Amino acid sequence: MKKKAVVLLSGGLDSSTALYWAKARGYDCQGLSIFYGQRHQRELISARAVARQAKIKTHQIRLNLSWLKASSLADKTKKLPNLPLSKIGRGPIPSTYVPGRNTVFLSLALSLADAIGAQAIVIGANALDYSGYPDCRPAYLNAFERLARLGTKSGVMGSPIKILSPLLHLDKEQIVRLALNLNVPLKLTWSCYAGKKHPCGQCDSCKLRAKGFLIAKIKDPAL
Repeated sequence: MKKKAVVLLSGGLDSSTALYWAKARGYDCQGLSIFYGQRHQRELISARAVARQAKIKTHQIRLNLSWLKASSLADKTKKLPNLPLSKIGRGPIPSTYVPGRNTVFLSLALSLADAIGAQAIVIGANALDYSGYPDCRPAYLNAFERLARLGTKSGVMGSPIKILSPLLHLDKEQIVRLALNLNVPLKLTWSCYAGKKHPCGQCDSCKLRAKGFLIAKIKDPAL
């Protein structure tokens, strides 16, 4: 039987590249996209489009967790950070950090993976060119994999679910080049936190994405 993977698919550059990485390694993928009260649903439109292009089944979940408004990503009354590129990820944890987001997302993905007999969960987490979120670090992902082994039927029965983070130690230029090599439909992806008609170019995500394409000397197909 073909091995299965659940891919956390936000519709952005990183998660879409992680999906195509998993497909290239022979996984039968199912996508999982989550609306958690973020400022916009534009990224979920991209997630659906990428899933259709990749010809995978996808699940979309809506969460109503009011306390996530502690993040400026989930509260439109809070201003999004606009930092110089050189300072992104170098200072305190930014206001865009969503409390426990990857723990919530990975728990949902783990439930799905255990239910369908998947061997892996794939997440596009990155610990180099990122905003400094604590739940994107290698130690965190390693700890969650141990949790997955202890807390699931699959793990107890001797078939532990792996947490795969293929982009964890890549910078944005390397991610862009990998995406091109994998034929990721970059035109369909969306990374901007603001969620307007066009990317704002000012949020962390826009600046880090632009950095990757600039250094790679490639025009961003989504612009």
